[in-house]
Amino acid sequence: MGQLVVTGGSAMCTFGAAPGTINVTSQTMCLACGRPAATIQDCQPANVTFGMCSSLANPQVAAATAAANGVLTPQPCALVPAGTWIPTKPTVLISGKSCLTSDCRLMCAYGGSISIVSPGQTTVMVT
Repeated sequence: MGQLVVTGGSAMCTFGAAPGTINVTSQTMCLACGRPAATIQDCQPANVTFGMCSSLANPQVAAATAAANGVLTPQPCALVPAGTWIPTKPTVLISGKSCLTSDCRLMCAYGGSISIVSPGQTTVMVT
């Protein structure tokens, strides 16, 4: 059972330096606790970033690290999602899209695994 994620919730990437705040842009009609509810489509850089990235699969990090003679040099996060959030409740829809719950995961093309740290509300549960 997961909690519905809303604007103001936060997520963390395994290669990120800090949690990022989720900004819902996929829909505006469905609210939970007075905030727009997220869908699995809220996975673009406009929706969440994680400060500095330390993945060597990120070309900016690899170039900066090579320029620093092999010393890992994190660079600003440039989220490149490998698809959408993986839904755990695919039949619960918001504006025709699967809802984003606190137990969903997102993969970054640079190797990071992104998970929800805080859904932004604790009232609405999705079963």
